[in-house]
Amino acid sequence: MATELVFYHNPMSRGRIAHWMLEEVGVPYRTVILDFDKGEHKSPDYLAINPMGKVPAIVHGGTVVTETAAICAYLADAFPEAGLAPAVNDRRRGPYYRWLFFGAGCFEPALADKMFQRAEVERKGALGYGSYEDTVNALGQAVRPGPWILGDMFSAADVYVGSQIMWAMRFGAPGLADNPSFTAYVERLRGRPAFKRASEANGDLTL
Repeated sequence: MATELVFYHNPMSRGRIAHWMLEEVGVPYRTVILDFDKGEHKSPDYLAINPMGKVPAIVHGGTVVTETAAICAYLADAFPEAGLAPAVNDRRRGPYYRWLFFGAGCFEPALADKMFQRAEVERKGALGYGSYEDTVNALGQAVRPGPWILGDMFSAADVYVGSQIMWAMRFGAPGLADNPSFTAYVERLRGRPAFKRASEANGDLTL
């Protein structure tokens, strides 16, 4: 019997990224939608899975994984037949980790600070990402050669980082929509069948 994979989700969350990743992996999974208005993400049952009370989360045969980047990385390794991560002894594993962690550790906090107009820090070195402009510039260099972050290989890093770029462009984050490298990259991402399936299931063709 196959090990059950349960996906805890709400369409108005980063769960959309994990949903896309699950569609890329292509294995059966069961979705549990948590109603934010009813506080289901703060229920004792769900807090036993994720004490942060956040979605998404997955439970795979008793193994709990939270944090969207971790979910993407876990699924890529758990289902290697999907070809969504370089092998451990593949030199591309380095840049794969680099940009996956860059998305979580640099781009997302830089984007949040910019979008929510948090106070500027006088010393850029005090922030893990330095500045928003530096972060966007570095990410632009990563996607410019194309077609994917790892060149010809599409990976979980594209699912995670690409989702963040699409979200940022949707809400008008500066330096993205007017950059041909980002717009071309996003267009390629939107063309992936797994992305379309996940987006349609969530009621929208955009992240």
